[in-house]
Amino acid sequence: MTSSTRRPAQPIRLHGLKLSGHSHRAELFLSLLGLPHDFVDVDFMGGQHKSPPFLAMNPFGQVPVIEDGDLVLPDSAAILVYLARQYGEPHWLPADARGAAEVQRWLSVAAGQLAFGPAAARLITLFGATLNPQEVIGRAHGLLKVMEQTLGRHDWLIDGAQPTIADVALYSYTLTAPEGNVSLADYPNVRAWLARVEALPGFVAMPRSAVGLAA
Repeated sequence: MTSSTRRPAQPIRLHGLKLSGHSHRAELFLSLLGLPHDFVDVDFMGGQHKSPPFLAMNPFGQVPVIEDGDLVLPDSAAILVYLARQYGEPHWLPADARGAAEVQRWLSVAAGQLAFGPAAARLITLFGATLNPQEVIGRAHGLLKVMEQTLGRHDWLIDGAQPTIADVALYSYTLTAPEGNVSLADYPNVRAWLARVEALPGFVAMPRSAVGLAA
């Protein structure tokens, strides 16, 4: 699954933060595709993400951002779509209308229920975010219940023999949900899916933090 028919002329530069699940999904997909890349750490503590050079790449001051030759592209979902179309095998982003729509649905989930559920819960324990723990943890379990049902019907989030970028988009913050006090104990299908992602050739691990239930 690491083969690619096209290769970048030079290593892709990935500007990110190692503790960011958004950054990790971009790094993971680059590695799954076997694409040469350099990870450029953005100094958030020093305010580098708000500096003029970084804002020129992403006016929202967020990671990740990739540079692929002359292309500068922010946003993790956009990056997954670009890499899949430019360098990936067809299974990563189906070309048929139904398959493409199903992937898009999960990308919307990644930007919605995942971001405001497991990812938000982790922001509380890891970065001290002033959010309502009960609300975001409840939202996280609502998402996990849907994922558990979906993954009880097939191995990947989209029905098929191979993963898509939907699986890449949902992996990182699902894995680290316990860091936000969101237990995965009641979701055996989700845990088995995480293991399947981790068994893919080229997999690169998400850094873990000893906070929440993972402390």
